[in-house]
Amino acid sequence: MIKTFAYTAFALTAFAFNSILCRMALVPGEADAAGFTALRLISGAVTLAAILFFVGRKSKVRGRGNWFSAFFLFAYAICFSFAYLGLTTGMGALVLFGSVQLTMIGVSIISGDRPGAMEWLGLTIAATGLIYLVAPGLAAPPLGAALLMAGAGIAWGFYTLRGKGSGDPLGDTAGNFVRSVPMVLIAAAPFVWQMNVTTRGAVLAVLSGAVASGVGYTVWYRALRGLTATRAAAVQLAVPVIAAAGGVLLLSEGADLRLVISGVLVLGGIGLGSIRK
Repeated sequence: MIKTFAYTAFALTAFAFNSILCRMALVPGEADAAGFTALRLISGAVTLAAILFFVGRKSKVRGRGNWFSAFFLFAYAICFSFAYLGLTTGMGALVLFGSVQLTMIGVSIISGDRPGAMEWLGLTIAATGLIYLVAPGLAAPPLGAALLMAGAGIAWGFYTLRGKGSGDPLGDTAGNFVRSVPMVLIAAAPFVWQMNVTTRGAVLAVLSGAVASGVGYTVWYRALRGLTATRAAAVQLAVPVIAAAGGVLLLSEGADLRLVISGVLVLGGIGLGSIRK
């Protein structure tokens, strides 16, 4: 249980840093969406392949992972980047993690899983805290951007569900990243003449891909061994709160009572929903 908590905490922090790094690169124009996504997935693939090489598991890159999971990883990453060009941080987080929850819980229920009363109560409290956090900035979003972010959430939900059965998180994640590279190169090809990635933007994309994505997603696959699908959906509601706290510490964004109250509701709801019978 302690290992699952540690793995989950690390992975969720990595997810939050992905949002922060993406905002730092895309909003001021340090990188375009296609270029950022391509560098992100390529650097993740190179990093994980290098880790496998140095630990003496060279054959695992080709032998692990699969094309379906790689497609969901690619779909999440490309939709995420392009969606944030037209959405505020709050609205983007709400659409993304709302879609993740609906996808994972819906598939879980269809598959026969029945969340308990405490899980439903905790999930409701956590969702309330997230809505409270982003509500002040809510406005009618551009339909195209909202649909792209919803698509990112659905893809990430399926990627997470497919990872629950992983017996080799590092090998599977490396294989998925390597397989996603040709997909992102094909998707980025129409934008090649419009790409504009500064040195700082490239560094941010590599950090996002190598550390926050590559290592973070490997740890997430390991954490999923100790989480039900409902709990895995619920704990990800902590990501916007962690990202907001990171924005205060790293981006000099303002902190107020709303952030504190929201954080208590989200983390308290997740804790309540994680109580075992």
